[in-house]
Amino acid sequence: MLRLTVVTIFPEFFAGPLSLSIPARAAAAGAVSFRVVDLRDYTHDRHRTVDDYPYGGGAGMVMKPEPFFEAVESLGAQPPIVLLSPRGRVFTQADAARYATLEELTLLCGHYKDVDQRVADHLATEEISLGDYVLSGGEAAALVIIDAVARLIPGAISDSESAATDSFFDPSRGISAPSYTRPPVFRGHTVPDVLLSGDHAQIARWRASEGERLTSERRERNDKETER
Repeated sequence: MLRLTVVTIFPEFFAGPLSLSIPARAAAAGAVSFRVVDLRDYTHDRHRTVDDYPYGGGAGMVMKPEPFFEAVESLGAQPPIVLLSPRGRVFTQADAARYATLEELTLLCGHYKDVDQRVADHLATEEISLGDYVLSGGEAAALVIIDAVARLIPGAISDSESAATDSFFDPSRGISAPSYTRPPVFRGHTVPDVLLSGDHAQIARWRASEGERLTSERRERNDKETER
């Protein structure tokens, strides 16, 4: 079983999402347990202060290192200890698959302008980003990671083949082929004939070809955007 801990100043952010859908199903199956920890419980002043002004001046507030260190040490958390940060490397399906095999995972959620760099350098064992954009805090990013990981744990979803055919499930696979369901014609738009043919070998070839085409187009588009 994976014990997944989230350290945050907004524990209520997770109450709803973790009680729904795949994360809730994984927990009910005994495949994962969730522990949401309030970072403010590891402060020592009456205001429960977790942030302060940045050294060197500048706008915004920086989260203090002490509460993070005390929280992780008090919980006895073992690696990986992941700081969610726009400075980190981008989260991938390979990360989700790796985390899903573990017995323990801890996610540290930043907020405000930044987190004291000593948390990244001397406490976290990994620094992960969702992409080249900034969120209000690490909570939304933590939920993305939790969902991506939970669905890969045996018992979380009833149809394991569904997960195995997802985009990026296998390192050698890119985007999966498009999906269609009833009706066969909707507002004049039709389902590809091959999917209605009943020829499973032909359907498999079509899906492989479409996946390769979409993956190639996406990579070309991303390359062009990078060059701009």
